[in-house]
Amino acid sequence: MAEPILSASGVTKCFGPVEVLHGVDFAVQRGEVHALVGENGAGKSTLMKILSGFHPPTSGTVCVDGRPVAFAGIGPAEALGIVLIHQEFNLAEHLTVEENIFLGRELRRGPFLDKRAMRERSRAVLAELECPVDPNARVRDLAVSERQMVEIAKAVSRDVRVLIMDEPTAVLTGAETAVLFRLIRRLQGQGVAVVYISHKLDEVTAISDRVTVLRDGHHVATQPTAELTQDAIAQLMVGRAISDLFPTREPPPADAPLVLEALGIDVPGWVRDASFDLRRGEILGFAGLVGAGRTELMEGLLGLRRSSGTLRRDGKPLRVRSLDDAVDAGIAYLTEDRKGKGLLVGKRLQPNLTLLALERYGRIFVDETREAAALERAVGEFDIRVRTLDATVGSLSGGNQQKLLLAKTMQVEPTILIVDEPTRGIDIGTKSQIYRFLHDFARRGGSVVLISSEMPEIIGLAHRVVVMRSGVVTGILEGDAVEEGEIVRYATGLKGRATRGEQHVAVSHA
Repeated sequence: MAEPILSASGVTKCFGPVEVLHGVDFAVQRGEVHALVGENGAGKSTLMKILSGFHPPTSGTVCVDGRPVAFAGIGPAEALGIVLIHQEFNLAEHLTVEENIFLGRELRRGPFLDKRAMRERSRAVLAELECPVDPNARVRDLAVSERQMVEIAKAVSRDVRVLIMDEPTAVLTGAETAVLFRLIRRLQGQGVAVVYISHKLDEVTAISDRVTVLRDGHHVATQPTAELTQDAIAQLMVGRAISDLFPTREPPPADAPLVLEALGIDVPGWVRDASFDLRRGEILGFAGLVGAGRTELMEGLLGLRRSSGTLRRDGKPLRVRSLDDAVDAGIAYLTEDRKGKGLLVGKRLQPNLTLLALERYGRIFVDETREAAALERAVGEFDIRVRTLDATVGSLSGGNQQKLLLAKTMQVEPTILIVDEPTRGIDIGTKSQIYRFLHDFARRGGSVVLISSEMPEIIGLAHRVVVMRSGVVTGILEGDAVEEGEIVRYATGLKGRATRGEQHVAVSHA
């Protein structure tokens, strides 16, 4: 095999007294798509930050073109063509798209900025990504998936030789993912090396040439992708066979009472005349394409958006004007945006855990002893893996942050739990834990509303599925009708009609 374009040999990394990488080897060739996988906290992002100059290694060697290098920051790495697209957005929201793409490396004509050249180059790279975003648009006004495309455009607009992509499709639609894959193939054809970090094993097997697996900071294996199945990769990741990812689905009793009824809900600009009901012990899935209005419907019900319509709780009228009203009614909400809306990433775990239920820990002064005890229980119950209980949320892996968010949500002891994209960007082992928690919660008599863009998740967990398109409920599926083809037909408009007041129900009993 030819000399790797970028490699790590025996790399360790310590944060204080804790070693998080243990003598890791890694290498990527020119024109190769090399997938890097592992559970949350396995060390993937830390290794990539070392290779791209964000962190120095504690020991070991990094080589570019076979020559040892010691990066003094990201600038020298980028000068050698090594570019990292972060899992979290690294954009200046108040600036325009083109200003973000060229931030820190603006094009000039003499002493002045060459705005025309930057705009033309921005349009060209966005067109390559089939992204119809105006270069003059402010980043703060873009949808989440559009921001991800801007991050990718920012990276590929450089003279890139090694492109490191950390969970690039976590917020992309299927169509946008297909566009990204076509771009990766073009870059590969130009000799660019691509390191692809993802928890989506179907993407890993579809796009990569080799796979490297990390587990708990150790290198486990590097093998050609063609020699591995998704199950084999998952087993390498967690160190055990992954069987029965989804718990056995037990339908709620036929006479289970209705715990929530939503009738004729309107959320201006997003949702029109939506109706559904939820039974005790049920997991009710919400499926649809990006922009279908699922999140906005739930935010309207919870008082987070202006809405109208009728709500009933246990058969009685319910008025929800704020999230506090929802909590008082036994309804809790796990947001899809754990870092923007769910957690205070710069704060310690303890105040994050109890924030929703703070009055339970003291009305004038917070009882920190009780808070600390609650945190110890949550760490054990939800398997939150953390080096110290005094750590900040930002130091946790994505999966452990998500488990903390779930623990925080459960502090109010709800009987109805609304979860929005509960496993986005987390590894298969943590997914399995969250699936089992939701299943057990419903089995004990709780009720779950599950919003998810992952079809296997909807099909594997939900007893019934509400499908939305363009802000309208187009179908409610149950029994044998809960299958991918049928969901897609309702989500794309091939079945059901997205017109006011019409709701189509497909019932197929097993």
